[in-house]
Amino acid sequence: MKIYCVGGAVRDELLGLPVRDRDWVVVGGTPEAMQALGYRPVGKDFPVFLHPQTHEEYALARTERKTAPGYRGFEVHFAPGVSLDDDLRRRDLTINAMARDEDGRLIDPLGGQADLAARVLRHAGPAFIEDPVRILRLARFAARFAGFTVAPETLGLMRAMCEAGEVDALVPERVWQELARGLMEPAPSRMFTVLRECGALARLLPELDRLWGVPQRADHHPEVDTGVHTMMVVDAAARAGGSLAVRFAALTHDLGKADTPAPVLPRHIGHEARSVARLETLCARLRVPVEVRDLARLVAREHGLVHRAQELRPATLLALLERLDAFRRPARLPEVLAACEADARGRLGRADEPYPASAHLRAALAAAATVDAGAVAASGPPGEAVRERVRQAREQAIARALPR
Repeated sequence: MKIYCVGGAVRDELLGLPVRDRDWVVVGGTPEAMQALGYRPVGKDFPVFLHPQTHEEYALARTERKTAPGYRGFEVHFAPGVSLDDDLRRRDLTINAMARDEDGRLIDPLGGQADLAARVLRHAGPAFIEDPVRILRLARFAARFAGFTVAPETLGLMRAMCEAGEVDALVPERVWQELARGLMEPAPSRMFTVLRECGALARLLPELDRLWGVPQRADHHPEVDTGVHTMMVVDAAARAGGSLAVRFAALTHDLGKADTPAPVLPRHIGHEARSVARLETLCARLRVPVEVRDLARLVAREHGLVHRAQELRPATLLALLERLDAFRRPARLPEVLAACEADARGRLGRADEPYPASAHLRAALAAAATVDAGAVAASGPPGEAVRERVRQAREQAIARALPR
């Protein structure tokens, strides 16, 4: 029985990156032999074991055979006779198909080290076409390693998979899982660019795909194209270290611009409500987590007003803060502002511009929060009048703190 370190750990070590997790392949082993050595089985579809001390994953060398459409349609074969070379050739990309033996010797049957040096994402073999999840994974790696390009022949395979309807067999949970991981990479726009180039974006996220070619006012958007702007926004959110919810909100804030009636182009009057409608459809289809959806909905609906915060009257500022639920959930406002700031900076030549609307809204909330709602309630008759007195007191506090 021989054990090899494989996959991402080998790749990241060669790139000089920190190695976070190590995966291991066992050649010549059996489930019985692994358990006899104290390894704990955890795999459902194929034998994976946890090391008794390190708890790292050790998988028996295996091969796969396509039996049905989609990413679940595989028959897995594992046996002591499956070689390391057999196992590596079933992997997705050449840069993930390298191994090191117990002496540290690099084993690279598919030229992964050369592709790392050339900064190329290349499929490991013809089996790539059998699993549509690999389209998403490759696009996610493009977002992680922004300087890498996709090999032309690999992009061709991805297009063929999309045309054959393979991506249509992906379940929503798996699509969201990969998209969420891609959004958290350093350059998430690369993921969506690659998906668009191979045709997967139009099938998985048609609401987003429709934004390319939609013009905007050049004075507000020097980049003009709405799709280009959206990619700049999501990258701005990533540069600022935004959470998943902030990055998703940045990605989806302008979906309605593709639906704006032609006579008002390129001003996109009323696109906020259309964006919310498109967003609801997308989130329902992909089963986006509620907290992520809710923030995206607020940003899509309110980002125009947030941008103009300094122009708003105290009453309008207060109404905006109430719609953002900033009093009951004060942690939400910073996330809304982070997404809106990314929107303002995701424009050609404006990446480093100040965003005073953020400080203005924070100051308005701080001023309104100084109002003692209990004392105001006790100062007059109960009922609906209490709510109105609290609103008036908050509005006056904002007016005093933010004189026009």
